[in-house]
Amino acid sequence: MTSNGTAQRPKAGRFVADKAASLWLSGIKEMAMLSARVEGAVSLAWGIPSFPTPDYIKKAVVEQLHTDDDIGKYALPDGLDEFRHVVARKHEADTGIAIDANEHVMITAGNMQGIYCLLQVITNPGDEIILTDPCFASHIQQVRMCDGTVVYWALDEAKAWSLDVDALSDLITDRTKAIIINTPSNPTGKIFSRRNLLRIGELAKRHGFMIIIDDPYSHFTYEYSEKYFNLAAEAELFENIAYLYSFSKAYAMSGWRLGYMVLPAHLKKQAIKVHDLNMICTSRIAQVAGLAALLGDRHHLTEFEAAFAKRRQLICERLDALPHIFAYVKPEGAYYVFPRILTKHQSARDFCLEMLKNNKIALAPGSAFGPSGESHVRMTFCVSEAEINLAFDRLEACFGKA
Repeated sequence: MTSNGTAQRPKAGRFVADKAASLWLSGIKEMAMLSARVEGAVSLAWGIPSFPTPDYIKKAVVEQLHTDDDIGKYALPDGLDEFRHVVARKHEADTGIAIDANEHVMITAGNMQGIYCLLQVITNPGDEIILTDPCFASHIQQVRMCDGTVVYWALDEAKAWSLDVDALSDLITDRTKAIIINTPSNPTGKIFSRRNLLRIGELAKRHGFMIIIDDPYSHFTYEYSEKYFNLAAEAELFENIAYLYSFSKAYAMSGWRLGYMVLPAHLKKQAIKVHDLNMICTSRIAQVAGLAALLGDRHHLTEFEAAFAKRRQLICERLDALPHIFAYVKPEGAYYVFPRILTKHQSARDFCLEMLKNNKIALAPGSAFGPSGESHVRMTFCVSEAEINLAFDRLEACFGKA
C-alpha cells in the first residue's frame, strides 16, 4: 500500500519467472489464434486432421459411460492396466520387441506431454538436447523450459531434407543427453532412411545418450511405406530409446490428449513421479477411447492415408502453379509441405502475417521450426480439399500464376 492507502501496482513482470518470460508461443498456435479472429480466414497452419474421431471409438466410450461406474475417476499414474497390456502387445507386433506392460509402458496425455515429462526426467541445467533443424516447433521450447540447451542439427534441404550423420558426430559433446527424432518429419514430411537411423543408434550407444522417438505420423507414408523404419525395432538399442506414440493424428483424437511411452524400466520409475506431479494421470475417459481404438478393426487408417495422399497431390499441383513464389520438396510422409519463399519478404513471420491480414490465409512461419526454417512456411494438407483450393485461389489472386 502507498502512504495514502491506495494499492500499489506490481512492477512489470514481478510475478513472472525469468524462464517463463524467455519462452515464446509456438508460431503454429500464434497463427491459429490470429486466424480465428479473422472472419473468413482459411488456415493451413495447424495440423489437426479434418476427420472426426472414428465412430467405433466414440460408440465404445458412450457404452462405457453408461456401464462403467469408475470412468470418471482417476486412473493409476502409469495408466489403466488393460490398456498398458494392449499397448505392450501392439508394440511387440509393430517392432518385434517384447516388453513388460508394468515395467516399460506409461500412458501419457499425448506426445507433447510425454516428451516434456521425459525431458524433465533426463535434463540437468545445461545438458544438451539435439534437435533436427527444422524440427517440431514446440520441442525447442520444451528443452528450454527444462533448462536444457538446444543444439540444432541442420537437415540438408538440397538433398530433400536428408540427415547428415557425419555432421551429427561433430555436435556430440560430454553434455549431450538426448536427440529427438520425428520421422516422418514435421514440418518437412521427410522419412529418414534406415541406414541413417541406425548410424544415430550407433552413436547413441557409443556416447551414451538417449534417442527420443516422437511418432505421430508413421501411418502416413504413402508410396514410401517400404522406406519407413522404426528404430525402436532394434533390440540392442532398447536402453537408449524412448518411443512415444500419439493417437492425435492417426485416430483423429487430437482433443482427447492421449499417447503412450515405451521406455527403459529405470526411466519409467522416474517419469511416473513427474507425470503424477504434473497431472496425476491421463484422463481415464481418453484411455478408454484409446483401448477401443487399438482393439477395433482400424479400417479408418487406410481411409485416412488415402485421403491425405489425394490432398498431398492437390497441394503439390497448386504449388507447381506458383514456382515464382515457392520452391518445395515433395513430402514423403506425414501431412505437411515446407516450401521456401522465393518472393521478396522481410521474414517468414512477416510474410505469414501479411498473408493473413491481406489475403485471409493462415500459414505457419518456418522460423518457428528452427534457424533453417527461416524463409519457409509450413502448409498442412490434413484439411479438406476445399480449404486447400480456397487458400491457393487466394494465393494466385495475390501473386498471379507463373
